[in-house]
Amino acid sequence: MSSSDVRVRFAPSPTGPLHMGGVRTALYNYLFAKHNNGTFIIRIEDTDQTRFVPGAQEYIMDSLKWCGIIPDEGPGIGGNYGPYVQSERQELYKPYAIGLVDNDKAYYAFDTPEELEAVREQAKLMGMPNWQYNSVTRTNLKNSLTLPADEVKRRLDAGEPFVIRFKMPRNHDVRFEDIVRGWVVVNTNNLDDKVLFKSDGMPTYHLANIVDDHLMKISHVIRGEEWLPSAPMHVLLYQAFGWDAPLFAHLPLLLRPDGNGKLSKRDGDRLGFPVFPANWIAADGEKYSGYRENGYFPGSFINMLAFLGWNPGTTQEIFSMDELIQAFSLERVGKAGAKFDPEKTKWFQQQYLKNTSEKELAQLLKNEFNLTDSEERLEAFCKLMKERATFVKDMMSEGSYLINKPTSYDEQTVSKKWKEDSAALMTEWKNTLEALPTFDPITIETAFKAFLEVKSLGIGAVLPLFRLLITGAGTGPSMFEIASYLGKEECITRMNDGLAKLG
Repeated sequence: MSSSDVRVRFAPSPTGPLHMGGVRTALYNYLFAKHNNGTFIIRIEDTDQTRFVPGAQEYIMDSLKWCGIIPDEGPGIGGNYGPYVQSERQELYKPYAIGLVDNDKAYYAFDTPEELEAVREQAKLMGMPNWQYNSVTRTNLKNSLTLPADEVKRRLDAGEPFVIRFKMPRNHDVRFEDIVRGWVVVNTNNLDDKVLFKSDGMPTYHLANIVDDHLMKISHVIRGEEWLPSAPMHVLLYQAFGWDAPLFAHLPLLLRPDGNGKLSKRDGDRLGFPVFPANWIAADGEKYSGYRENGYFPGSFINMLAFLGWNPGTTQEIFSMDELIQAFSLERVGKAGAKFDPEKTKWFQQQYLKNTSEKELAQLLKNEFNLTDSEERLEAFCKLMKERATFVKDMMSEGSYLINKPTSYDEQTVSKKWKEDSAALMTEWKNTLEALPTFDPITIETAFKAFLEVKSLGIGAVLPLFRLLITGAGTGPSMFEIASYLGKEECITRMNDGLAKLG
């Protein structure tokens, strides 16, 4: 297979918001396709109409767009293999299901839900709680394998409800090689006769998935570990149709931060971090928070997700999307569950913020807080604050003293550092500042060092007090940068105010 033949798809169901585990699956498909000069497809699998949630498809597409995961083919995009929403392909599937029946690979089943429930209850009473419709039990049920042919025809002609079930072979080993997990072997005695076509005229996931992957020429199926139990069934379906199966790669689970179980949609807000790319409000009004609205950059979110199950084999941790595309391979995806670390996620965000230009950060600040300061001043503000911030909003909250004069002073610094002679000392330092011919950071720092030398004092005796009077805070960026940013007049005013208040 040449790299240009690589065609992969992300196939979510519109049953609610897109979990970050789903975004990771989309990301790995996208990276694999782009690394191999292939095609990345979005296909909406909405065959289960009972679980359809209005707005979910739009949410999925919007979230992927925010992440920078842009499909080559899909709903609203087009392509040569559409439609890309399964409910719009409904008429395609029934002939394939009937073809399997005609080739003795599937059969009609007329059992009503009530009849099947009665069989399950009877099995429980007999000590068999895990009853299945399979190669053994089907011989005593109401289907085209047990009913006379004329009876089957009569029922079909009368429009009696039916499903089409796959005829699972008995005691057969299904073998396939998974790119992530190696060889997988499952005996069919552990598998049931899955429904392929439902009585409502819709295919099940299993049939629609295989037919669509074949018709869309999908070369690799890259999906979550939760689909691994379905893979043997899908391999058998490909064999039943006489089609070549794609290559499979089942990705490891995303685990809770404590490693205890799968990361679920309710874990995030309960444990204090998002698990969705963007905010989602459920029909009952419950709100699930997203990374976008929490202030994360798309790049930091994607960078974090990429490392949940994959590693580049180098010490590099910060990647752009283009760098991820260059480095990605399925061979470096691990089997073990990947433990989500919310603190590491914040670290990725910090690194991205630090690496974002002051010009871009200034524009983000301006938009978010409706600031009217000049671009030059906002960029200087960002340069001062970005090293200590995680989110854009942190720069405003942490650096509020650069905009407004302090109204209070850090109590810990006051109690530890403000002595009887502090007012006199800081008045001298204020006078030194006032006499400076220029007020750039280097000039201020040079004067500060000279002042310490004359007074025979260490940095810790003066700098915290200087910071306290100017900012009201106990810590922060370089005081020489802060003073220069504020300007001489503002600094002198603030020092006078602080001296008056602290005595």
